[in-house]
This record gives sequence, C-alpha cells and structure tokens, in this order.
Amino acid sequence: MIVINAINEIHFQAVCGQLWCFVQGRGCITNYVPATEGTQCVLQIQQLNTRGWCYQGNCVPYGTRPGSVDGAWGEWGAWGPCSRSCDGGVSTKERLCDSPSPQHGGKYCLGLRKQYRSCNIDPCPSNSKDFREMQCSEYDDKKFARLPTSKPRYYKWKPYLGRKGRRDNLNSCALNCLAVGTKFFVQRSPQVVDGTRCNKASLDICINGKCHPVGCDRLLNSNMRMDKCQICGGDGGTCETTRGRVDRAMEHGTYQEVVTIPAGATSIHVHESKLSGSFLALKSANSRKYYINGQWKILWPTSFNIVGTMFRYKRPTNEAESLYAPGPTTEPVTVMLLVQEENHGVEFEFSTPIMANSSMHHAASFRWSIGQWSACSATCAGGEKVAVIECRKSDDDSVVSETFCNPDLKPTQKRQSCNTERCAPKWSHGDWSECSQTCNGGVKHRLVTCMVQITAHESESVDESHCMTHKPVSEIPCGTNMCPPQWVTSVWSKCMPECGPGIQTREVTCMTSNSGRVPDNRCDRSQRPASRRSCDNKRCPPPSWVTGAWGECNGECGRGQRMRSVRCESFNGHVLSRTHCNAALKPNSHEQCEKKCGVVTVNEPCEDAHTVSYCPLVLKFKFCTRQYFRQMCCRTCMNNSQG
Repeated sequence: MIVINAINEIHFQAVCGQLWCFVQGRGCITNYVPATEGTQCVLQIQQLNTRGWCYQGNCVPYGTRPGSVDGAWGEWGAWGPCSRSCDGGVSTKERLCDSPSPQHGGKYCLGLRKQYRSCNIDPCPSNSKDFREMQCSEYDDKKFARLPTSKPRYYKWKPYLGRKGRRDNLNSCALNCLAVGTKFFVQRSPQVVDGTRCNKASLDICINGKCHPVGCDRLLNSNMRMDKCQICGGDGGTCETTRGRVDRAMEHGTYQEVVTIPAGATSIHVHESKLSGSFLALKSANSRKYYINGQWKILWPTSFNIVGTMFRYKRPTNEAESLYAPGPTTEPVTVMLLVQEENHGVEFEFSTPIMANSSMHHAASFRWSIGQWSACSATCAGGEKVAVIECRKSDDDSVVSETFCNPDLKPTQKRQSCNTERCAPKWSHGDWSECSQTCNGGVKHRLVTCMVQITAHESESVDESHCMTHKPVSEIPCGTNMCPPQWVTSVWSKCMPECGPGIQTREVTCMTSNSGRVPDNRCDRSQRPASRRSCDNKRCPPPSWVTGAWGECNGECGRGQRMRSVRCESFNGHVLSRTHCNAALKPNSHEQCEKKCGVVTVNEPCEDAHTVSYCPLVLKFKFCTRQYFRQMCCRTCMNNSQG
C-alpha cells in the first residue's frame, strides 16, 4: 500500500482531514480517518506550496504548536439518588473539568471531581437480607462456567470475605461470591454497590471500590467516635474502667480462669503479655458452655457473635493472642487460659457503667494525642501515611470524640510519603462489550492491556511480556442458547396488474434458527409480518372501443343491414361499462348492405296471392327483399325487378 500523498498533491493537501492510500489494482481509497498528528502535508500560502504538518485535522505551518489552555472546574451538579434505602447509603454529586476543558497539552483540573454524603442512615428492619448477600444472589439465575472448557450451569451464590483465620488479601470492596456447596469463589464484580459495609465488624462503607470511614453517628467521614462506654460522641464519663494482669503460675494442660467480665461490660480488651504456646478461651460464667477454644478444640481466629456483642479473636503468626469486643455484653463471661507452657501473663481491661450514686462523677479534662503512623495508603506507585491524631480523656487515656478537645489546640496533621517505587506490571482489563448476538452463539470482547502504575495518577502500557501472570481472556462466548423460532419472509412478488393499483404478495414462514420449518403457532402471531400489500404501477392506458367482425347481410336479396359487436374494454381485455369509453369515438355497430336477389324459376307459377291486397305497399316500402313478401307478391316483385 502506498500513501497517495506521494502521488497526488491535491490529496497531500487534504491528508490531515482524510487519509488517502493507493492500492495496486484498486486505485485511490480512503477509510475516512484523518492522518496521525504530525504527518507531513502541503500548505498553500500565497499560491506557494510550503511544508506543513497535521494538527487537529488541519494542515498548519511545520513546528506550529498552539498555546496550552489549562482546565478549570465547572459548577457542582445536583446530589444523585441514594444507593440504599436503609442502613447507610451514599449520594453523589460531581463536577467536570470543562470551564474550560484542557487543550493543547494544558493541565487537568486538580481537586475532587466527586463528592459523597451519607443518606438513609436508619438501620434496616431486623428481618432484612444482608446487602452484600443480595448482590451475590442476583447471579443465581445466570449460568456460569467455572472453566473455559466446562459446561455452564446454575449456582447459588453467597458472599465470600475470606477463609476464617486466613489472610486472603481480598479486596473487601469487591463482590467476591462463593458457590454454595462448592469450594470455589469468584469475583462477580470488581466493586460492590456504594454503601455496602467493608466488613461485618465495622460501620465503614465501600464507595467506588474503596473503603471509606464512617463515624459512630453513621455519617461518612465523621469524627464521631464511640467512647469506652460505647456512647457515640460520649466523653467516657458514664463508665469506669477495670484493668488487671494475671501472671500467677498455672498447671500445664489445664484450663485456668483469668477474669470474669460482668454483663453490661464495654471496650473489652484481653491479650497475652508475650507470644506463647497457650491459648485464650471464653466461656459462659453461668455454665460450662465454651464459646471459643473449649473442649481442647482450637478454632481459627475470626469474629464470634456471642452474648450480645462481636468478639474478635486474633492469633497473629508473630504476635500474642488477643480478644476484643465493643460490648455491651448481655451476660457475664469468663476468660480462660488453656495452659500449654509457662504463663507469661494475661492482661485485661473492660469498662462498666457507673451507678447513679457512685462517687466517680467529676470534672473531666481532655487532650490531643498524636498516635502511631497509619498504614501506607498504597503498596507501590506512591502512597501516604498519616499520624493519627486522637482526643483522649486525661485521667484514663481513653479515646473520645474530637468534640471534647479544643479545636484551636489540635496539632497539624503529619503526613509522609511511602512506597514510591513503581508497581509491578499487571494486567488491566476494561468492561465486557455487549454480546454480539443474544442467541445461537455470540461473543463478548474486552480490552486487556499490560500496565505499570507509575504514580497514583499516572500509568503506562508496556509490552505483554512484562506481565508475568497468565493473560486474562479478552473474548468469551455468550448467547449460547438456541434462538426461538422466528418469522421469515420471502421477497415481494411483482406488482400485479402491471399498471395502476395492484397487490404484491410474499411467503411468511415460521422457521427455527437451523432453517427448519415449524408450524405457525410456534411463532408469535402478533409479530407476524404481512403477506400482502397494496402497490401502484405506472398509469394504465385508457379504455378503448373494440369491434368484432361484421355479420351477414340480413336480407335474402337487395338491400338489408349487417351488424357487429362494439365493446368498451380495458387495456388488458376486461369488458367495461360503456361509460368508461369516449362516446364520441364509438364505432357504428350497424350498416346497410345489399345482396343480389336470386332468379325465379320460369316453370313455377308467379302470381300475387289472391288472399292479400297489400302488394302495392310491399313494393312501395321495398319489402320485396324479404322472402315472405316476395312469395306472397311474386308478380309485383318480379315485374319491379325486371323493370
């Protein structure tokens, strides 16, 4: 293929708007796509051809670069609908970088493009289905093939948040669903619906695939915190804290009591002083029933919903075991230690409500405290960690809501960059296209690219060889079910008659997708195409008079009459009413004729009959041509013919 701008200067001038190419044997062709930016072109200035290059569909002087225009934000739009009807949904509003849009390499707008706010924060009814569970169940009626070679089938799906006690590194804001009755799970969607809880132990919610903090008042990005008494926004003054440490010697291979926690307790913390081979356990204070690690059965670390609260049992690989529950508990529980080696100490802390007549009420003071650095916000390509700033109660150092501390004295937030190195190349894929056809086997496509994240806002594509994992499929079959029978039509027949108003017909058949004919009741009769339609050809020739052959002359001899048929006919020979033809042009249907009379035989008598007296009249009115009158008045007629 040869670019035509090397052959035809006219096209060389227009190449920026539409690229033409020369194909051997076919001549000049175009796909109506403009040439790439920077392609050489011919620019005509003052009737002289000069060198140019293509820029935004135009041929401009070579080297011309229009000045850049930085983008600016437009107005905020209206708040959108709430993503949930209860339990804390999300409403969104956004603005566009279009006032003006960045042009000619100008900078894109900096700042938030979207804003979010909480909505419908009231709890759902107690019998409501879990919101994440509802999202998984939407795939119950959709066939799924576990492997590309396996046959699609229906599964029941339920949420999968990771195996108990295992770190699966799952994105908590992706919709991972487990096929009920199997051991495999699938990411059915890269992100859950906005407003879905990040996990069951927190009020934090997912927005646009990321977990966002929610205060105890159920408002997004709120600073309201539960105090140690589990009062939202409280100052910790309605309860008292009990702390202790049990480090006495204990008999190996036995369950030993550590502490009994009363009903109504909040902010329960229990942990071993150092890593050991022993195990924490939890049982009812009123019976022998164990909730965690009883009867010498060690459970995987996870969360347990017991005695009115959620106990989180942790057993990290290189750290000591711990138990935590926000409370309040509905009945007393006893913390036990399954002793496997020397007891290095078990520490505990919990708070209980202050009685009305207690002397614990006193004026409290609060202070700002700079806590530990948060985890890095990203594992690569530039993250950020911040030092947590907390408002604490001075007497017991418990964390309370920020409203109790003087905002003017709040320390400046400390931030630090982290994990600034590039990310490892990984596959990035777009959304699946629509199925090419809804039945009889279609195909879905998506773009799959090997990408490297450079910074939080910048990434680039690289050669596929840099991605070490198996490339995700970019094409999958779809619409595999057989199409239902459909109406199939033949081409319309010729309009008949050949001129004027007429009718066209065609065959309408109910057919399956493999071209098999089936009874018409298999197809939707309401959708049946018409098999007849009106049509109109050119104007027909007008009707005309048509004559038949002349008949015999009706007299035996002499003058008489003869007749012929005269009909009004259409162009195609149909007989019409006389009114359809022009009366002035109608041919005669009668005309006079004359036939020679025969000679009367001499030997026969030729006399007028004696019984009649009208022979003179027969002669006068010329009736001698008629056989009857000629016989009755033979002599009269004979004499006249001889005369």
